Amino acid sequence: MDTTLEIVVGQVVKSKAGRDKDQNFIVIDIVDEQYVLVADGDLRKLDKPKKKKIRHLAKYNIICEEVKNRLKSGEKITNLLLRRELEKLGLG
Repeated sequence: MDTTLEIVVGQVVKSKAGRDKDQNFIVIDIVDEQYVLVADGDLRKLDKPKKKKIRHLAKYNIICEEVKNRLKSGEKITNLLLRRELEKLGLG
């Protein structure tokens, strides 16, 4: 598999298409090799994440470790945590 298409939970991405174009999100789940679920804690809350095609996302080489670790261990993450992580990176 092409590693440039690899995407991981907790990764920061930017939408390249759709009505949420240029919006920054955090990947919260990987559906399959074409789709991921993204949320930003603001427009897209955790209880209603956006299903996006990976090819419609620009990937940053940034992984929010706290989000990734919490999701891996089955802990709850909050919309506030997502907003805070994006703001910390200046992308909120």
